[in-house]
Amino acid sequence: MAVLSDEQVDAAAAELDGWERRDGALRRSVTFGSFLDGIEAVRRAAEHAERRDHHPDIDIRWRTVTFALVTHSEGGITEKDVELARELNEILGDR
Repeated sequence: MAVLSDEQVDAAAAELDGWERRDGALRRSVTFGSFLDGIEAVRRAAEHAERRDHHPDIDIRWRTVTFALVTHSEGGITEKDVELARELNEILGDR
């Protein structure tokens, strides 16, 4: 799978609520009402990622969870990451 150009990633991110290209990855931070709400969202995202065999990097800071998507085996952001970002938005709902 080909690595997307910065322009392609930026165009995709413009259509993905909350996502941006930063530090070599497609990233989104979400703040939840409580720590446990964030953990539950991570659990749902992890189950989905496991089924797809494509796993985000996840950083948990109290009520804020940051998802970072990059296809490490390809050395950059691919369409696989853009697809997972869309799916994570569905899992996260209106956050």
